[in-house]
Amino acid sequence: MLISIIVPCLNEEKTIRILLDAILAQTYPVLKMEVVIADGFSEDNTRVEVAAFQDENPALDVKVIDSPERNIPAGLNLAINAARGEIIVRLDAHSAPAPDYVERCVNALNADLGDNVGGVWDIRPGAEGWVAASIAAAAAHPLGVGDALYRHATQAQIVDTVPFGAFRRELIERIGLFDETLLANEDYEFNVRIRQSGGKIWLDPAIRSVYFARPTFARLAKQYFNYGFWKWKMLQRYPSTLRWRQFLPPVFVLSLLFWLILGAFFPLFFLVLVLELFLYFFILFFAALRKRMLGLPIAIATMHISWGSGLLWSTLTSFRVNNG
Repeated sequence: MLISIIVPCLNEEKTIRILLDAILAQTYPVLKMEVVIADGFSEDNTRVEVAAFQDENPALDVKVIDSPERNIPAGLNLAINAARGEIIVRLDAHSAPAPDYVERCVNALNADLGDNVGGVWDIRPGAEGWVAASIAAAAAHPLGVGDALYRHATQAQIVDTVPFGAFRRELIERIGLFDETLLANEDYEFNVRIRQSGGKIWLDPAIRSVYFARPTFARLAKQYFNYGFWKWKMLQRYPSTLRWRQFLPPVFVLSLLFWLILGAFFPLFFLVLVLELFLYFFILFFAALRKRMLGLPIAIATMHISWGSGLLWSTLTSFRVNNG
């Protein structure tokens, strides 16, 4: 059975070779796998790294296709259309699957455990230094990501979503491709449609992959702003997917703005703002001390404020568009 591993990619010269080496090291037979990389015309040495890998490892079928839209859902769809395999395994260019990743995914699908199967992330720093280490720790901490099971699950179970996922081609024929109008949250939306069609999402913590977190606070802020922005777009279509914890970041950002605006007229409210921030960072610094990582509060705060701001901005712009 041919397995197609699809990878959306843009400027991933630092990690694409790590991914390809990890695919080559899979326990699943290399001659029964192909890799389809949908590259958004990378401006770094991504394609050079891929070409070098192809020259050194001709046994693994790796093809690169152009992704003119330069976004993840469009790249995924192009890769799916170019793939030949009966089973599709979706990976990211800043990830590295464990050696038995593909084999375990195939076994789970063959056992009919789920229509889309995946595992948990082992989050690693995307660069050297305390900033990248703090971001990786925040991306795995409950204060940063809440109750996302694919970050800390210890038991195999039916879940709402998995981060990458493996599925049979027939699933695409049943529910359609990834939604190209969502430039983030496309995985979650895809899994919502699976569940609405009566399908199951299976998470097995034995299916493991390394995920390289963003290397700088600026890139982390951009990532989580986009998550928040496109989350609101998805919630407009699927309001039943809203979780109470998703209220917290936008409410926190609104409260900061509220006290700041009132403080401009009534200085006493600046003290309320300072008190709220003091309590917030006190909790985060306590978590940082337990992890012995003093940069953790900055990373978690960046995630909260960026995600909340993105969702609020998306709400505001949607309201303006809907009301002319």
